[in-house]
Amino acid sequence: MAPQNIDLSGLWEVRNNNELTVLVATISVLILGILWYTLRSSSNGAKPLPPGPRSFPIIGDLPYLTPDMHTQLTNMAHTYGPIFKLKLGSKLHVVINTPELAKVVVRDQDEAFSNRDQPRAALALSYGGRDIVFANNNPDWRKLRKIFVHEILSTKNLKAAGSFRREEVRNTIKDVFGKTGTKVNIREIAFSTETNVLTRTIWENTSDKGVKTSNLGAEIDEVASNIVKILGRLNLSDYFPILAWFDLQGVEREMKIQLNKLDKLFTGIIEHRIESNLKRQQEAGHEGKKDLVQMLLEHRDEKDGSSLSMTQMKALLLVRFILSYINRFDKMKSSLISLFYQDVMIAGTETTATTIEWVMASIMHDHNVMKKVQEELVEVVGLNNMVEESHLPNLKYLDATIKETLRMYPIVPFLLPRAPSKTCTVGGYTIPKGCSILLNVWLIHRDPRYWENPLEFNPERFLTDKWDYKGNNLGYFPFGSGRRLCAGLPLAEKMVMLILASLLHSFDWSLPNGEEHDLTELFGISLKKRKPLTAIPSQRLSHVSLYR
Repeated sequence: MAPQNIDLSGLWEVRNNNELTVLVATISVLILGILWYTLRSSSNGAKPLPPGPRSFPIIGDLPYLTPDMHTQLTNMAHTYGPIFKLKLGSKLHVVINTPELAKVVVRDQDEAFSNRDQPRAALALSYGGRDIVFANNNPDWRKLRKIFVHEILSTKNLKAAGSFRREEVRNTIKDVFGKTGTKVNIREIAFSTETNVLTRTIWENTSDKGVKTSNLGAEIDEVASNIVKILGRLNLSDYFPILAWFDLQGVEREMKIQLNKLDKLFTGIIEHRIESNLKRQQEAGHEGKKDLVQMLLEHRDEKDGSSLSMTQMKALLLVRFILSYINRFDKMKSSLISLFYQDVMIAGTETTATTIEWVMASIMHDHNVMKKVQEELVEVVGLNNMVEESHLPNLKYLDATIKETLRMYPIVPFLLPRAPSKTCTVGGYTIPKGCSILLNVWLIHRDPRYWENPLEFNPERFLTDKWDYKGNNLGYFPFGSGRRLCAGLPLAEKMVMLILASLLHSFDWSLPNGEEHDLTELFGISLKKRKPLTAIPSQRLSHVSLYR
């Protein structure tokens, strides 16, 4: 039979019509669904998200950001209001810019906002967020914080470690005296002093048999420096969580290598202390003088549910020591990196070295302030004496100067990012569960509603208005507030005051010839001076013997 020609044009026409019908129907359903959801949300009274700039697909607002994020986000607040949003990659960030809204976060809804926005590298560093800094608000975190605040940094133990602070600050004064007439780096002086104090606080009671603390310090120094560099890398996994499993840049892998090295060092110290059965603690002259390892071990075998695991003890040791070294990494210039990793700088010593550098620079910049600080030191301490911790409560003007410095230059301008554990409402806007909350302390500390002439450096304002560091008044909270108030505040306050008082009482300070005062900021992992402060010390006390 001869083949017949079959006309398929009608079939194709029917098929095309069917596809068009399906497409139109699908689009109609989607539109109706969107309208239904919108009407339903409106009828349920759901609040909108905060305002903010228009975002690019996928990458969000990343292209908008500049290196000086503290001033950029402050300018954005003038445009978008007291609360606004940013989308960095697929992650939503909400910026809080007024004391009233900050109160909602850290007081009124503190429980809901007590979790952390946890970067991948930080999780790898902190045993999966099992320390004080990076852990979410859970029973383990509350237990660690209680031990850290009420025992390790208790008034009794801070007093017992006073000899460490006294001896190391005296060593610093002696060292600086040997450099009179030459340039010294203020930050390096402060950093070295703080490191020595922390080292002795942690390891002082370790027997020389089996553990050599000098070698230990060198090993930790090397590993800690590597950790800080890894923390400073731009990690795509933080902006695009869908990529986290792949660890494309090897950030987590490299962090775990360094952490394993520290793990072995800390485990060796703890096991050696257990084997020694705390013999040195029982020796005459050591009663009441406990170091950090000793106090942690006392919690290891508690039977009342408050015991610590070995991992938790190592996590606490890690936080306390890594903070001594983290200020060394000054090459972090990316505002995106610092947005997530500034939290590393807020625990423990609260970047003592950075604070001291800013205070010294501010005092040296204002001759009248310098004169008042040193006159107070003469009156309280005397030129025939060295500064003791007992003098510190009477140094009211120096205390006011430090507070004014932290108002003008808060070391962590957005504090440590929080993440709500549930969807909340702040300022009439919906704050989705799991987004990142940034508290713009930089702007709040310069709010003219709370501060007269806010751009003027004026320590006297803290003599008349008794602001404290505990965040009780949310017009001023450089150390945070609420459940996440800096755990290391008592030690940080003592160290900053003691080092500054000693340096300013023991020496007169001047800039090298040809140099001018510079108070410009460099926004990175913390708010640093763009140009490090170098100054020339000269003898101030009456007798050379006081420096020896």
